[in-house]
Amino acid sequence: MIQVCELTKSYARHQAVRGISFEVSKGEIVGFLGPNGAGKTTTLRMLTGYLPPTSGTASIGGCDIFRQSVEARKKIGYMPENVPLYDDMRVREYLDFRARIKGLRGSHSSRRVAEVIDTCGLEAMKKRMIKTLSKGYRQRVGLADALVHDPELLILDEPTNGLDPNQIRQIRELIKRLGESHTILLSTHILHEVEITCKRVIIIDSGKIRASDSPQQLIANMRAAGRVSLEVAGDSQTIASAIARVAHIKKVRSEEVGDGWWRYHILSESGTDVRESLAQLMSQYGWPIRSLYRDEPTLEDVFVEMTRKD
Repeated sequence: MIQVCELTKSYARHQAVRGISFEVSKGEIVGFLGPNGAGKTTTLRMLTGYLPPTSGTASIGGCDIFRQSVEARKKIGYMPENVPLYDDMRVREYLDFRARIKGLRGSHSSRRVAEVIDTCGLEAMKKRMIKTLSKGYRQRVGLADALVHDPELLILDEPTNGLDPNQIRQIRELIKRLGESHTILLSTHILHEVEITCKRVIIIDSGKIRASDSPQQLIANMRAAGRVSLEVAGDSQTIASAIARVAHIKKVRSEEVGDGWWRYHILSESGTDVRESLAQLMSQYGWPIRSLYRDEPTLEDVFVEMTRKD
């Protein structure tokens, strides 16, 4: 559905996107992740025809987004981070207007507007002025707008931005349902939502693709690095030095947790489990242990590990 090859965008001397390449297959729900300034929104704007690239190519459903821009955009439903709505229009009126702009006419237009109102849970709001809607319902109107011409691909940029936890859950479930009949490229900072919703994740940082895999595989690869947390009482420097001498341990970081107790964050070599060795060490020196466990990483840990600057 999406094919991107060596796509680049430069602003004067700054390269926002640096020759990225990736594919999204029909029917996939793919998370597009990156820190602020990584090039996410610039990439999405190029894919949707809002920005021209400096170099490289991209196609949507076989249509080149530059040479066949109109045909490519017909296949896309785009919901930007800040949804531009006409506050002085009613919900149904606005969606009728947007349907006409996108080329829908007559009974086909009326039917599609009715369908997206139902799909996005806007039936009770369809006669309301947009300016009276909550943030959650405004996001739903933006999503209905993206869906009204029945596109094959949905590109959603921060669709849950500014929503409360209940609204986030509702939008998440809606996106999962839409994924049954649409290809979805989803950009968001809420990594837990990506972990639950997306079949694959693309991580971009400083304009380059850092990873492309399923959330489960990215987490599994990180788990292999072996992260252990240990809480023990005693002299912190002596304990840290002893831990660092244990076989397969690569790095030790300590933090005080109060009343003479210290927590040690321990990174070991891939494929190793040092918990038994640590327990024996603590027992040997008589240092009391309050907890010893292996950390279970999340997609957020993967994201931080790949994009942190220190």
